[in-house]
Amino acid sequence: MPRSDVTTLPVALDTRAYDIHIASRLIDAPAAYAGAIAGRHVLIVTNETVAPLYQARVMATLAEAHEVDTLVLPDGEATKSMATLDIITTRLLENRCGRDATIVALGGGVIGDLAGFAAAIYQRGIDFVQVPTTLLAQVDSSVGGKTGVNHPLGKNMIGAFHQPRRVLADIDVLDTLPAREFSAGMAEVIKYGLIRDPAFFDWLEANMPAIMARDPACIVEVIRRSCANKTEVVVADEREAGERALLNLGHTYGHALEAELGYGVWLHGEAVAAGMCMAADTSRRLGWLDDAQVARIEAVIAAAGLPIIPPPEVSAARIHDLMYRDKKMSAGALRLVLLKDIGHAVLERDYGATLAATLERYLAA
Repeated sequence: MPRSDVTTLPVALDTRAYDIHIASRLIDAPAAYAGAIAGRHVLIVTNETVAPLYQARVMATLAEAHEVDTLVLPDGEATKSMATLDIITTRLLENRCGRDATIVALGGGVIGDLAGFAAAIYQRGIDFVQVPTTLLAQVDSSVGGKTGVNHPLGKNMIGAFHQPRRVLADIDVLDTLPAREFSAGMAEVIKYGLIRDPAFFDWLEANMPAIMARDPACIVEVIRRSCANKTEVVVADEREAGERALLNLGHTYGHALEAELGYGVWLHGEAVAAGMCMAADTSRRLGWLDDAQVARIEAVIAAAGLPIIPPPEVSAARIHDLMYRDKKMSAGALRLVLLKDIGHAVLERDYGATLAATLERYLAA
């Protein structure tokens, strides 16, 4: 019998329909996995931080009906590499896993992206289940099917679209999440309000103290509204031909900051937060946002414990160069996600000298 306390959001894609479940006590509930794992072999991919907390519970739950192995990887963005991808596929081959095998991605965004990409390429595609253990992964990276690894010249440059069979967002796992990681997840939450949901932005502004105190009812609402926003975008534009590109608000600036600082020096959400402030500044210079709106955006981001400016030592010239290596380059032009208003994002090529002016304001010469 389905639990009445589980919030379920359907993701109705043409390529694959699946559900996002949001509740407490999900990761070790057999019913949560029912129907999502078809074959005998299961490989749990996790990391050294998450494994001591949740690996045994998930293994015990799945071992009742499946042959389960676990691969524990180092924590951190540096793990999201081709070398680690080879480790995962080698383990699948060593276990003689067929096309009916399932990968369970137990961890944050790095684990989800990496394990999902392994699932996408192993024997041309096997199933995987997302069990995100960070707020950022629960509200963003676990939903929508983007998988991949980093390259020294750019973040997420090697990857594939591969939708999960199910996403299990257990709010209890956030109890063990460090404050810095929780704040990093809030960057993606705030993003949804900025790009398409002004009422959600208003709600976040009003409820930020309770959210940062991790009030359970507020956390469920944060995840529900974030996933609902992302689901609507992904269903309309699975392959990022149009509206889905708006989900990259702050990411073009942010990915360049991450690459320049070295992956892992700043958390992804921290770089996106500073990037959203920079995008707001560029939007202001175009006459789309006023000073009060920019100040409001910065205040909400700061209230979530996030940076609103990059580190002072970062070079404007280097960030400019890295931004022009971004995946969102098209016909030699860099497309930026900017804000016409709070709740109204656009993909813009015609921003003239405003980008250079923003970089000069925020970064060293």
